[in-house]
Amino acid sequence: MSLSIYLLRHGETTASATGGYCGRIDPDLTPEGHLMAADFGLAYREHPFKDVYVSPLLRARQTATPFCEAAGKSMKIRDGLAEVAFGEWEGKASAWVKEHYSEDYAKWSSDAGWNSPTGGERGIDVARRALDVLDEIQREHASGDVLVVSHKATIRILICALLGIDIGGYRDRIGIPVASLAVVDFLDHGPRLNRLGDRSHLRPELRSREGT
Repeated sequence: MSLSIYLLRHGETTASATGGYCGRIDPDLTPEGHLMAADFGLAYREHPFKDVYVSPLLRARQTATPFCEAAGKSMKIRDGLAEVAFGEWEGKASAWVKEHYSEDYAKWSSDAGWNSPTGGERGIDVARRALDVLDEIQREHASGDVLVVSHKATIRILICALLGIDIGGYRDRIGIPVASLAVVDFLDHGPRLNRLGDRSHLRPELRSREGT
């Protein structure tokens, strides 16, 4: 039996619904976001996850809570699963950033792996800290399913790092809608992406709320 990591992006926030850079600012889920979290908890309450690893940010913890309460699981909070830090861009729209930080924005847009938002994190730095969490999971669990609740950029970067995709292009290569699930299986020959953008656990009216 192999190890499978279930990567769940948090539910909708005002930032994911309207756009804008939201890394370390800590918004609540919207009412729809709470419903997304409830839907995941209902759909997976009997799934035999060995452990649940969660970003420390509020929106991730709120997303994990319905499942953990239904399944009787505790969260393992790991800083390595937090969203990329956007520094001076936090809470700003991309048009504002392009105007006020044009040079940094151009560098970041060309290669977000080795360039950071002004005062923020590079993609490779996010990859290092997130992969440390996956190393911990692999040490603790040789097989079975483990749930990881994290964020759009962090999950994109993790998938790129695991699959050998250039991290610098993570924003263009991988789509992660709000409250969607990606599944990576760790097999004899390395990681294999088994599922991406799965929102089948959401009620139909929520699946159209793709967000940014």
